[in-house]
Amino acid sequence: MARGIASVGECMLELSGQGGDAWRMGYAGDTFNTLWALRALTDADRAADYVSAFGDDPFSIKQIEFFRDNGIGIAASPVIPGARPGLYAITLAGAERSFTYWRSEAAAKQLAGDQVALAKSLENRSLVYFSGITLAILSDEARAVLFQAIAVARAKGARIAFDPNYRPRLWPDADAARQAFGKALATTDIALPTFPDEQALFGDATPLDTVKRLKMLGVSEIVVKNGEAEALIAHGDSEHASPATAVARPVDTTGAGDSFNGGYLAARLAGDAPAEAAMRAHRVAGAVIQVRGALAPFEKLRTGFNG
Repeated sequence: MARGIASVGECMLELSGQGGDAWRMGYAGDTFNTLWALRALTDADRAADYVSAFGDDPFSIKQIEFFRDNGIGIAASPVIPGARPGLYAITLAGAERSFTYWRSEAAAKQLAGDQVALAKSLENRSLVYFSGITLAILSDEARAVLFQAIAVARAKGARIAFDPNYRPRLWPDADAARQAFGKALATTDIALPTFPDEQALFGDATPLDTVKRLKMLGVSEIVVKNGEAEALIAHGDSEHASPATAVARPVDTTGAGDSFNGGYLAARLAGDAPAEAAMRAHRVAGAVIQVRGALAPFEKLRTGFNG
């Protein structure tokens, strides 16, 4: 029985400000943040792999070691001589953050360069997760390779989860993003969009409009996140509003939506109904915004998940 989890995308070096000129280096990226939560919240015997492409420099080597030390593999992801990881820095104004990126030559852009390796990385999975950022860093040809690999994994029994995570600066224009997301959603079982992104890209007036649009594309399970507002969950013919978890003093909102996704998917893998999964996911997101950076300690995530 397939039990493994694969998350596909780009994990960057993360610099987070510690005050003054002091910076802390970590590792983060939307799909890795989600896998981090999934690793914390699922059985240790369930394989969890980050599917990407990596460099062979000291930073890349330490990144892969960090994954391994936390129970995360890289499956058959290529290690490319001379390649380097992307980098971003977080600056904060209160709990709200802004980002500066250095990623134009990131190794992850070559994650679909070896079709055989990519297909092998997605074999025997119960869940494959990817995002709009995964798609944005790839060429049209590489995207086509990824879509094919995901379709094969789905045909072999994997459940496919996708967060559009629209970032305008990563796309040549909005129409390119809309076309890529349409192809992704055609192979998606669980969609995890964020309402302001969908409103910006598709003009949706309400989260319910987002649900209706995605249902028309054939997605059977939809969770529309909406920041501090309630999430809207649609599964089959039912719809359910799920209030967010209130946090009195948030420290850093980085990774909150990604961790929500991880909590939701972990709960669904455990057999929870969508409404219960969303409630647990809100608690996980609430735990994440109480720490700096995108990755909360596993124990803090588990405490939130288990209530």
